[in-house]
Amino acid sequence: MDEDLVFETVWYNEFTKELTQDVEGKVFVISGTTSGTGYVAARTAAEKGGEVILLNRASERATNALAKLQKEIPTGNFVPIECDLQSFDSVRKAAAELISKYTDDGIYCVCWNAGIMATPDKATVDGYDDQMQTNHLSHFLLTAKLYPLLEKYANAHGDARIVNHSSGGRHMTPNGCLERKYFEKNGGNLGGSETGNVGMSGAPFLRYFQTKLANAVFTKALYQKLQAKTSKVKAICADPGMSATSLSDHMGSQVEIMKAYADKYQTAEDGAMGIIKGMMHPGAESGVHYGPAGTKGPAIRNEPKPYELDPEAMKMLWEVSKISTGV
Repeated sequence: MDEDLVFETVWYNEFTKELTQDVEGKVFVISGTTSGTGYVAARTAAEKGGEVILLNRASERATNALAKLQKEIPTGNFVPIECDLQSFDSVRKAAAELISKYTDDGIYCVCWNAGIMATPDKATVDGYDDQMQTNHLSHFLLTAKLYPLLEKYANAHGDARIVNHSSGGRHMTPNGCLERKYFEKNGGNLGGSETGNVGMSGAPFLRYFQTKLANAVFTKALYQKLQAKTSKVKAICADPGMSATSLSDHMGSQVEIMKAYADKYQTAEDGAMGIIKGMMHPGAESGVHYGPAGTKGPAIRNEPKPYELDPEAMKMLWEVSKISTGV
């Protein structure tokens, strides 16, 4: 995040007063908590008394973020677990550790916040596009592995939650639909690494848009499956609007764009309201997407577009994601 860009939080502090649901001792599993919206979500859950599991790749950033969280919330219950979303083996290992630790009482909430944007066209160790595996496939795998613990908690306490973090990029796919090739073992062969000269364009962004639409479609498909089995587990989606986070730090030109459109951005605290609403707001509804009406503002209900509800897209995503992750 460029040090010359300074934004002020507008809505977050008032929003937190709405978080009246008792989450003392409830377990929150959050991916990507080293900075930005994930860091804010972890801090907020801990402030409210939750036990917060921090899923991050082992790094100095993760170590420093944990120390910062502990300093800000001295009474916070933080449990770091190593999880590299670009390796299914690492994801399975993290899931196994969670299952071992929480098999008796279950898990209240998983929040799949971690994401990367417009990275070079390369494959993960598993052969998939690094953006699709990080932003969707590994979270799909984690959901499958941890679902029994969520169901266990929901049956005992009446509520558990799966929160996916999408973005406004879900509306920017050129064909207005998901494409199967992005979910398959085509990493490194999906259009190249050149970004366009205008705004969010070029193949790296096309891959990103696919992942963010995948987050939304996955939520809708999951909601339908949970409804069909009368599950008490909620499936909720959210987006941060245009939030000033480290997501685009690797792209110098995008930092300049952020400066040019600074009036459209909001802080990470304000951007985190959508996922936090899904995680612990008493009025959060299953199947709903929460985010600002535009690029910034309070997290409100966003009505879905037809391509977010497309039955064929849901079917394809579910089938290919299962094959790709081996669940």
